[in-house]
Amino acid sequence: MTRIVIVPHAPLNHGMQLKADLPDDYTELAARAEQKIHELTAPYPLTSKLYEHLIADARLSAHWNLSNYTTVSKLSYNDHGPIHARVVTSYAMQIMTLLMSANVPMDVIESGAGGPDDAFLVTLAGIMLHDIGNSVHRVTHELVALQLAHPVLESYLPELYPDVEQRQLIEDFILSAILCHDVNPPPLFMEAAVVAVADGCDMTKGRARMPFDLGKVDIHAVSALAIEDVNIQRGDTVPVEIAVLMSNSAGIFQVEQTLIRKLLVTPLKAYVTVDASTINPGDTCDKRIIQSVKLRDGKLCPSY
Repeated sequence: MTRIVIVPHAPLNHGMQLKADLPDDYTELAARAEQKIHELTAPYPLTSKLYEHLIADARLSAHWNLSNYTTVSKLSYNDHGPIHARVVTSYAMQIMTLLMSANVPMDVIESGAGGPDDAFLVTLAGIMLHDIGNSVHRVTHELVALQLAHPVLESYLPELYPDVEQRQLIEDFILSAILCHDVNPPPLFMEAAVVAVADGCDMTKGRARMPFDLGKVDIHAVSALAIEDVNIQRGDTVPVEIAVLMSNSAGIFQVEQTLIRKLLVTPLKAYVTVDASTINPGDTCDKRIIQSVKLRDGKLCPSY
């Protein structure tokens, strides 16, 4: 099985052994995500600098790898490790780019805490740190992540924000995004909403392959294995469309439970739509139930 080394300073597995191998297509997705993150953060020097700090931080490598061991090997959940962190960060940066180009108000900017670079930085830090609490336990992992994220942020934010008041505002926004990433409680800020929705976008079959290979066979696993690809693109009537490609209509369960469940309770719901379609008609595609659905007025509706 081909291995892709994404970041030399932050290995995908340092001393932590999972019982199932990472699928090739998922590691390739992470490599593409890494490239996209560099591309989209390049115009934002503070965000780009923080990203380089975070991916090189040995503490985060430990948190990500143990989070993955806990969720996959112990709980038979999907990947919550360093690949997941990179994939969802890419989704978040893509969503932010489309929102900003459409002049959608961001709370970091509207509150006076900072400008576009700062809004991107808050989103990037929130999405990269959101799941590290799983390294301790899945239960209340959002609250644990707040405690683990604080010393990491304290290591790098002073360099980027010499002004103490602004630094504290930025950290508060980041911590809010971490706390609300599973929409319990729902996010109040746009940056936190992007974190929650981007997290829900990582539902491709590669992420689900590890728990499936360990023997997990239920509607969650089967539905996730039907998700072929997720693309973030400009929408026709709203700034962002999340296009989900499925090999089987069973993937609709994953789209609804993982993504739309989050989207509809965030302030992003007015700016984002979801379009899920089956692909490759024929023997590899089940069209007997439904071929395509689109989010309309908060409900999935057939779209032909």
